[in-house]
Amino acid sequence: MKETDLELLKNENNKDINAATIISSGNTHWFTGLDTPIRADAFKVSKKEKKEKIEVLFKEIMTVLGLDLTDDSLKGTPKRVAKMYVEELFSGLNPADMPDITLFDNKYQYNQMLVEKNITFYSNCEHHFVPIIGRAHVAYVSSGKVIGLSKLNRIVQHFASRPQVQERLTNQIANKLKTVLNTEDVAVIIDAKHLCVSSRGIKDETSTTITSYYGGAFKLQAKISELQNYLRD
Repeated sequence: MKETDLELLKNENNKDINAATIISSGNTHWFTGLDTPIRADAFKVSKKEKKEKIEVLFKEIMTVLGLDLTDDSLKGTPKRVAKMYVEELFSGLNPADMPDITLFDNKYQYNQMLVEKNITFYSNCEHHFVPIIGRAHVAYVSSGKVIGLSKLNRIVQHFASRPQVQERLTNQIANKLKTVLNTEDVAVIIDAKHLCVSSRGIKDETSTTITSYYGGAFKLQAKISELQNYLRD
């Protein structure tokens, strides 16, 4: 993006652009918010109705592509895709589906960083609706509460289960952890492969994308170095 474009966007939004909340339009990156772009009426339609509508629309897509929907292998595909979209791939769109978070008092008096690394996730690029496959590493320092370890995985999976850009995904996970743990001392690192890069367009099969969030104590170089040491294989 050109510097003039940045200045224009700053003036229009009356605030600086956060580099972690930029999306791509074609090959150009434009400003967006931290929240996933969702219409106000997004959840007035039931999951059952959504699946029924998506089935009809996806059947139309397959027909336009020239596929024979009377074939035994294809005739059930629209229904399968609709179910997959609503119940699996994009189930994280609805805030009501946020997993319950279990917290415990830090009776162990553990005051060092806790790191959960190599959390596998699958998401989908919001620009081409093809997979993002990666690993998330999350860390925090307790402010008096500790979180059930599986809940760290579930938070990652929840925000990954929606059309995403990796920068936003990183910040959404970090912000949720800061809220539930009541601490700024949170770090999130994501290393992911984007099939919109490897399976189409440039078709680069070897590159991955790394994004990070460092809050509170993790802004100190010593803490960053400590965390990076833990993440080395």
